Amino acid sequence: MEIMHSLTEWLQKHTGIEIITSGKLLASITIILGLAVVRWIILTVAARRWEDIKIRYRWKKTSLYLTVIVTTILVARIWLEGVGSLVTYFGILSAGLAIALKELVANFVGWIFIIWRHPFVVGDRVQIGDTAGDVIDLRIFQFTLLEIGNWVDADQSTGRIVHVNNGRIFSDNLANYSKGFQYIWNEIPVLVTFESDWRRAKTLLTNIASRHGEEMSQAASERLRKAARKFMIFYTTLTPTVYTSVQDCGVLLTIRHLCDPRKRRGTTQEIWEDILQAFSTEDGIDFAYPTQRFYDNTVEGKPGASADKIPASKTDTKS
Repeated sequence: MEIMHSLTEWLQKHTGIEIITSGKLLASITIILGLAVVRWIILTVAARRWEDIKIRYRWKKTSLYLTVIVTTILVARIWLEGVGSLVTYFGILSAGLAIALKELVANFVGWIFIIWRHPFVVGDRVQIGDTAGDVIDLRIFQFTLLEIGNWVDADQSTGRIVHVNNGRIFSDNLANYSKGFQYIWNEIPVLVTFESDWRRAKTLLTNIASRHGEEMSQAASERLRKAARKFMIFYTTLTPTVYTSVQDCGVLLTIRHLCDPRKRRGTTQEIWEDILQAFSTEDGIDFAYPTQRFYDNTVEGKPGASADKIPASKTDTKS
């Protein structure tokens, strides 16, 4: 106390600040430095005890928030002794901020919502509006994404850091790849010619998809049971399947399978390599692509649908 009193007198003498104000100023600085030292000690102990980056990050953020809150309350009590209560002070302050700093207030409220409701946490892969990426940091006014997609295919990282205002959580749609079910459906279209044995091709694709998706389907079933406790998610089947449709250039066989959203490109590559290997040994299957050909119905058409079986008035003019 004697040291504080001496410092207060010295500050008043050399700066001309009133002794009461000097005392409050020194007390505030002491609180700020003291809590900063306590936080540094806590982070040092945490760094020595845990090597996991995620755990260290949580300690860093949690200690920062607590330090700011405690510092604000203690310093406010020092400087606002003349105010009836802190509630009155914060009410006046909030009203002023709401008018003068609308965007900052919205971002701050967004931060509280994120901390409270957990629509995402650091490490999740999300898309907000047109921006998608992995959440790598969360601050009071902004959260930070390591961008994916854009000019890069298959949801891989672009390497860019994108800062997003927390207030956008209220104005833009938010998609979370990592929460709830934690898997996404991926589709791989395979186009074969009309002359190909599409039934054999479909069998090969089904076997390939099943081989790659067996373990994924088992893990997804467990995740689905857990997610169903919180979300109304209904899937009758989680096993891979192959759908058949017809396009201008041939028969389209579409593989639909579950995959980890972070491994979509790698999984697609593995499946395509197996498809190329399987089709290379099949003489009756060929990939289709845009081509130009001439079709003679009388020679290539089915016997019952040949042009020479149709009356002259209804003869197909195509050649």
